Amino acid sequence: MITLNQLTHSTKSLCAALGEPRSSYYRSIQRRTRIAVKAVRSSPRKLTEYEECRALEILNSQRFRDSAPGEVYATILDEGDRICSERTMYRILARNGMTKQRRQSEPRQYKKPELLATRPNELWSWDITKLKGPTKWTYYYLYKIIDVYSRYVVGWMVAHRESAELAEGLIAETILKQEIKPGQLTIHADRGSSMTSVTVGQLLADLGVTKTHSRPHVSNDNPYSESGFKTLKYRPDFPEYFGSIEDARLFCRDFFLWYNTRHRHSGIAMLTPETVHYNQCDKILNARAITLMNAYLKHPERFVKGVPTVEQVPKEVWINKPTKKEPIEQCVS
Repeated sequence: MITLNQLTHSTKSLCAALGEPRSSYYRSIQRRTRIAVKAVRSSPRKLTEYEECRALEILNSQRFRDSAPGEVYATILDEGDRICSERTMYRILARNGMTKQRRQSEPRQYKKPELLATRPNELWSWDITKLKGPTKWTYYYLYKIIDVYSRYVVGWMVAHRESAELAEGLIAETILKQEIKPGQLTIHADRGSSMTSVTVGQLLADLGVTKTHSRPHVSNDNPYSESGFKTLKYRPDFPEYFGSIEDARLFCRDFFLWYNTRHRHSGIAMLTPETVHYNQCDKILNARAITLMNAYLKHPERFVKGVPTVEQVPKEVWINKPTKKEPIEQCVS
């Protein structure tokens, strides 16, 4: 502990007593001096607090929040004003954590799609997937439209590119083929460029078809299209690549014929999509019930749970099951 008498000693003797080098002592003094001088010193070019707040307000305004600082600077300069330099605008945005898109301070809210189907041709889902071509970076594009209730693929196409115009043609042809009436159908898709294009949107509006979209990066919002593509690509005979677009079209033609007419889907009581889509399931389900009843009457001891029942086709199918609103109770006076 340093006594009062020791305070009159030289720097050398005090540092020796504390076991500290004199260089550390002098550096600490210089550091404190620099900090004090820096706190007092201010550049004459520095903006005032009011000017900086005004610059930030202009950069984040409705008019300029989608513009780069260079555009803002040039626009204001052309209007006969100058707040600060372009570089200073970048510094102000960096200090406030706004160097990225400034709209992010007001994130867009995407509503969860809640869609319900109780019969065929009430809700469709469509999407596009890539099929590998014969050389690197070569792809063919498979467009597919599936009926959510029946799982029936109502339309498909293989093309060289992804295009809103091609999608428009496929959708229009499929709607005509299925004899869809205005106000009958809802078509759901993700947020790809073709799905959200004005071309497709205008077509659906003209035909009286409602369109909905998935939320960004939420694959569960379009599960039926994703599941159909998985069934395609996990087939044992699905090739590593296709030698030509004709090969891809031939393969898809055979696949969708099998998928619609022979593939028994677990989501529709192990019936084929074609059977459900064209309302032919009652006859098959009744025949199943008779067969099970005969088996039960012959060997009832083999049925632990009693009389067997036949699985039925679901009455409702949905994308994100709609929440039922509770009825509002009215007070009777």
